[in-house]
Amino acid sequence: MTGFFITFEGIDFCGKTTQARRLSSYLRRKEYKVILVREPGGDRIAERIRRILLSKKNTEMTALTELLLYEAARSQLTQRVILPTLKEGKVVICDRYSDSSLAYQGYGRDLDKRMIKSLNHVSTLGLLPDLTLLLDVPVATSLKRRKKERRKKDRLERERFEFHQRIREGYLSLARQNRKRMKVVDGTASIDITWQEVRKVVDSFLSKSNRYSKNVR
Repeated sequence: MTGFFITFEGIDFCGKTTQARRLSSYLRRKEYKVILVREPGGDRIAERIRRILLSKKNTEMTALTELLLYEAARSQLTQRVILPTLKEGKVVICDRYSDSSLAYQGYGRDLDKRMIKSLNHVSTLGLLPDLTLLLDVPVATSLKRRKKERRKKDRLERERFEFHQRIREGYLSLARQNRKRMKVVDGTASIDITWQEVRKVVDSFLSKSNRYSKNVR
């Protein structure tokens, strides 16, 4: 029995990290065995790559280098953490995954999307999420939320408005292309209201899945 792989996507400050944590707690209360990871990261080596990617000092990083580093971190996380956990019949919740590369480096950086899909396939060993929740907010909303944060902005958060707009449009395009897997949730509402929508989507997914069994609990 294999477990379930659920991912959260969206532009910065869309609320995905908060909702991923809520979902993890919710499923644990329902007696699911769950791990929550983030991307890039979730593994010692992948976390080191994350620091390189997000450091504001690395302004000279090229778009292709950025993509390849993300793919390297994804490969490490997938092979060392995600696949072994799924084989144990557990639920894996991941804050970002392969859709992020298509959105950020494909639509945002304008790199070749066919190349990115190919690299995604290699780095994930063909693994796709069973369910992806896209928390959608306008870029203006993201920027307002960012201003309230006291922490310093990372390298990607410092990009221009237009960059983040392309990413948002890219995510929505991906959702239209993958309607069965990707579900769009309005992230502009309060945390509690957004959570209610996230929970509805996940509950519906679990109830309809033929692969689900009490054995994964």
